[in-house]
Amino acid sequence: MLPPRARTVANARSACVPGRTRRTTGVPRAPAVRSGVRAAVRAAGGSRAGGLGTDVAASGAAARLTESADARMTDTPHEVHSIQRLIERLHARHAELDEGEVATYIPELAKADPRAFGIAVASAQGRIFEVGDAQVPFTIQSVSKPLVFGLAVETLGHDAVLAHVDVEPSGDAFNSIQLQPGTNRPFNPLINAGAIAVAGALHARFGDEAFGMTLERLGEAAGRRLELDETVYRSESATGHRNRAIGHLLLNFGRIETDVEAALDLYFRQCSILVTARDLAVIGATLSNMGQNPLTGREVFDIRAVKDMLSIMFTCGMYDYSGQWAYRVGVPAKSGVSGGVMAVVNRQLGIAAWSPRLDARGNSRRGVEVCVGLADELGLHAFDCMNFGSSYLKAVL
Repeated sequence: MLPPRARTVANARSACVPGRTRRTTGVPRAPAVRSGVRAAVRAAGGSRAGGLGTDVAASGAAARLTESADARMTDTPHEVHSIQRLIERLHARHAELDEGEVATYIPELAKADPRAFGIAVASAQGRIFEVGDAQVPFTIQSVSKPLVFGLAVETLGHDAVLAHVDVEPSGDAFNSIQLQPGTNRPFNPLINAGAIAVAGALHARFGDEAFGMTLERLGEAAGRRLELDETVYRSESATGHRNRAIGHLLLNFGRIETDVEAALDLYFRQCSILVTARDLAVIGATLSNMGQNPLTGREVFDIRAVKDMLSIMFTCGMYDYSGQWAYRVGVPAKSGVSGGVMAVVNRQLGIAAWSPRLDARGNSRRGVEVCVGLADELGLHAFDCMNFGSSYLKAVL
């Protein structure tokens, strides 16, 4: 007899045979305000057209959890949820992984415990699973970048933001002092140069209120009030000479139109916001839920900005490992040098892992392996055969 996962894959391949009847749900996305689009999609019970290949009715994670004999969707006192068992197994598997080094170029980050390791998963319906150090605070660092980019797109508009930064993968290290040939823009908003340009654009519009607005929005996404780590902020500000060089390069080419030190200060502050792995999982679930926090019900991000954030996370979120990430995991994600990794499964899950040991590219060594394991076990990859794509096309073709 085949093991549960093998039976599931076999069933999935059988279900993918052309001509087999499948249930179809969903409605086309109409030109409506964000709350109207969300309401229409939820009423239909399916995914919007044009997503990253996940259909709520018959997507990889949902289908495998339903079909696998090992998965039981109950929370009785005598039974542990299959997702909880899975992340506990992955935590145990990778807890002894001692490869990688704690970041030292920001002195305060060098104090992190290399043994720290937490995993959290939040569903778009608000269910949370966690293991290990999932509620230990650390600074968000570069995981803030797609969120601040989305905030800028919402408040400033696409054209204004794209005048300062492009959306192309760079293939270079996250702190590269290099701009795009010809346009003199940063390659994308998820490397330091791009994030500093976005911070400059926000400061040019909102001045000293920009950080409070950023902190409030990220707190709404996490479902609780977040705070600044003053010690890490001062450490980053005092030693951020490379980022200052980037800032002055941007100023030279007109990609910062405000006081460069003010733009850099906003950037240092956004990176120094304290979060936990649980917070990142909830933020990821907010993005997966079309910008609405599944715990509070609050509409945090515009639905169009969510698409932009997830797109840039998919192509650029893991720095010069982004191609390998797309190949191995296949979902939008963002990492940070404090050891956090946040991944998003469209319309289904927010995933977070935290472990300060970093690989040579600045990604959490354990965090990457956790996400690889989850993608493999749950069929999360955008091109997994369990992911049927657009509900709208299934309805009309």
